[in-house]
Amino acid sequence: MSIKSDRWIRRLALEKGMIEPFVDTQVRQVDGQGKKVISYGVSSYGYDMRVAPEFKIFTNALSAIVDPKVFDSKSFVEFEGDVCLVPPNSFALARSVEYFRIPRNVLTICVGKSTYARCGIITNVTPFEPEWEGHVTLEISNTTPLPARIYANEGICQVLFFEADADDICQTSYKDKAGKYQGQLGVTLPRL
Repeated sequence: MSIKSDRWIRRLALEKGMIEPFVDTQVRQVDGQGKKVISYGVSSYGYDMRVAPEFKIFTNALSAIVDPKVFDSKSFVEFEGDVCLVPPNSFALARSVEYFRIPRNVLTICVGKSTYARCGIITNVTPFEPEWEGHVTLEISNTTPLPARIYANEGICQVLFFEADADDICQTSYKDKAGKYQGQLGVTLPRL
């Protein structure tokens, strides 16, 4: 298994629709208010995905219990906008702007961007399994005692792509086992 470069990512995104919409450079621009944008797009050995402006922010206002087997929508409030405030020591779910289609011989791992990590913001994403496709549900934790801003349509984490050797492609893909998150759109809550 080997990590894949910007040339490989660009080729599969453009020829196979692996990432849509796809940004084939590292975007580091200034927004309309003169502030720098948190970078996104293809990098040397990964792809910096963006967070969409849809969030589910966890709250204890209604005294709900977070239970992955019986998920209660009273656990969060929904928010749409360009800047999401995640409360101190709290958590939000969001989704990627990009829709991913992972080839059968590829596995991805996602890591948070240093800009957020240095502010105590941890982005957790489970691996994209072979032949999984959909919007990525992002788990964003604010580990600080202060409110934290998350900027929609800007970079949130980096996807690293690993390709299996030609003689070692998986026997059963996520698609083969009819995975419960296959083809997910929007922010997807836990399913059992």
